[in-house]
Amino acid sequence: MNNNFFEELSLNQWPAIQTMHYDGWTLRFTNGYTKRANSIHPLHHSTYDLNHKIKECEHIYSHHKLNTSFKITPFSQPDHLDEMLHERGYSLIDPTSVQVVSLNNIKAPTLTNVELYEQINDDWIDHFCKMNTLSYSHKDTMKKMFLNIITKKCFLSLYHKNQIVACGLGVIERDYIGLYDIITDSKSRNQGFGEQLILNLLKWGKNNGAKYSYLAVVLNNKPALKLYSKIGYTEAYQYWYRVK
Repeated sequence: MNNNFFEELSLNQWPAIQTMHYDGWTLRFTNGYTKRANSIHPLHHSTYDLNHKIKECEHIYSHHKLNTSFKITPFSQPDHLDEMLHERGYSLIDPTSVQVVSLNNIKAPTLTNVELYEQINDDWIDHFCKMNTLSYSHKDTMKKMFLNIITKKCFLSLYHKNQIVACGLGVIERDYIGLYDIITDSKSRNQGFGEQLILNLLKWGKNNGAKYSYLAVVLNNKPALKLYSKIGYTEAYQYWYRVK
């Protein structure tokens, strides 16, 4: 498994609407929706003068009315990029843990009143936006992103007493199901629904050939870290963003 394995998965499973490849770096643009889809991913060897290259990237993102953001991992190229961005005044934000688990011994969900869609639909997006207090202005952008996911996917909603209490997205690629957009309704938290949502997604993943799962969780999200640890996820590495 190469160093950028999970980075490649996340690029594919959380696709940008527009992508530009620039001397080993991947520049992503998605109308400002999420940092991951609107940032520079310096995955591969860089050959150009670094100062010039950073300036060029800043011009490109400014042209698209976006802040210039870099997603920095332990594998970013060149090795001293993070230090150089710090010296140029880029702030470090959202340190995040990439976590993995084998599906061999994952327990079965006890709540199975779920609705699964293998293609995105407006109802799922509407419920996600409502639970996440996200502006509906992002709805069209989200829909375009999700339609660009090439591999097998599952948009799942968990019901309790005929109400949707949690929803999330699972995407399968290369034996892994990646989990995204995991959210529980604010009125239904601390009741185990988040765990049941994830276990249902992992069950679907396992039934469709996945052997492992991975996800990313911001380090200041203590409840989520506790939940993922309970399920069995362990950290593979961390990443963070440098933002102009």
